[in-house]
Amino acid sequence: MPETLQIAITQGVARVTLTRPDVRNAFNADLIARLHDTFADLSLAPEVRAIVLSGAGPVFCGGADVNWMRSALDLGYDENVAGARAMSDMFRAIDRCPKPVIARVHGAALGGGAGLAAVCDVAIASDDTVFGFTEVKLGIIPAVISPFVIAKIGVSRARELFLTGERFSAAFAREIGLVHRVVPGGELDGAVRGVLDELQTSGPHAVAAIKALIAEVRFASYDASRDLTASAIARQRASDEGQEGLRAFLERRPARFSQ
Repeated sequence: MPETLQIAITQGVARVTLTRPDVRNAFNADLIARLHDTFADLSLAPEVRAIVLSGAGPVFCGGADVNWMRSALDLGYDENVAGARAMSDMFRAIDRCPKPVIARVHGAALGGGAGLAAVCDVAIASDDTVFGFTEVKLGIIPAVISPFVIAKIGVSRARELFLTGERFSAAFAREIGLVHRVVPGGELDGAVRGVLDELQTSGPHAVAAIKALIAEVRFASYDASRDLTASAIARQRASDEGQEGLRAFLERRPARFSQ
């Protein structure tokens, strides 16, 4: 079976690359399983400070593989549910990864490919990238990605874009919050490098704590969030990393953070 995913770790950065360019890096069962397991493993890898998710060839991710979808025609309800749950678990593994995840998006991000952009912490797109939640054009729905996409772009935009299935530009994707930065294609790697450079000067435990805090606070009541946030800042201030960061600031020197 051809390799569906490549992982390379250098200088604290894990580069995860979808390697199915002949089918626009589309999802099949193997790629979904590999992505889930890869992010589960990277979450626990002490040498990894950040993760870059990208696609080989001309397209980031074109959604679901046509042949994989064709095979679904013969599946029953229970088998379809199992497959959808596996895909949801994959998106959640990326979404909840304690390491910062940067999406390097180019060419196209359609259907589940747009869902990948939604679950990354920082999404950077080349200015010629085409986006779309195109499932409705096939008579299906963007069900699995909906919790992650709605959290990113809001209910109002989801109602528009899920229902029409229309394709839209990188500039519009930035306007609605699906991606954070849009640059010319030739500047894409430099923009990713700039984010990585910023993350290298951030406390890695603080980054993980922030990601966990955002996930908890998003749906919490004020009373619950009051306790959550107070406990979170107290723990971080008392930690070795928090102590080092404050001392470095007061001593006007770069902080010496460790994993």
